[in-house]
Amino acid sequence: MAERFEVQRTVPADPHQIFEVLTDPIGHVAIDSAGMLMGATGERVTAVGDEFVVHMDREALGDRPLGQYDVTVSITALEPDREIAWTIVGGIAKPPIGHVYGYRLEPTDGGTVVTSYYDWSNIDPVWRERDIFPVIPEAALKGTLGILERVVRRGYR
Repeated sequence: MAERFEVQRTVPADPHQIFEVLTDPIGHVAIDSAGMLMGATGERVTAVGDEFVVHMDREALGDRPLGQYDVTVSITALEPDREIAWTIVGGIAKPPIGHVYGYRLEPTDGGTVVTSYYDWSNIDPVWRERDIFPVIPEAALKGTLGILERVVRRGYR
């Protein structure tokens, strides 16, 4: 079984407009299709190692009775207007899980090809033994790209 999802969508906006959403903690909440992200605390990220807190509610997925909790997001890749990726380093996940979420942006005629990816190939063995991955379905990544387009078209902020 694959341990990575990757989906694409062409968004009719320039990469900078999209990157503005993806580097803002509240932007992640605004585009979440799974319904788990309830809020976020922290500043816009600008570099690898930057962190922010996301307030989660797993009940939205109806699969695990975790209730509300917080996780700390740590940026693992950041190239302005090209790519952003992160992992979860704090919260209820001990040891750190090791899964990575990210977006790549490629300018194209009429907009930007946005690739959303979710990679759990390097998760900690403790988590692998629990056999709970992928945490979100591939359809959620596709849904988030649709919401991202809507947010950008409406003028983020």
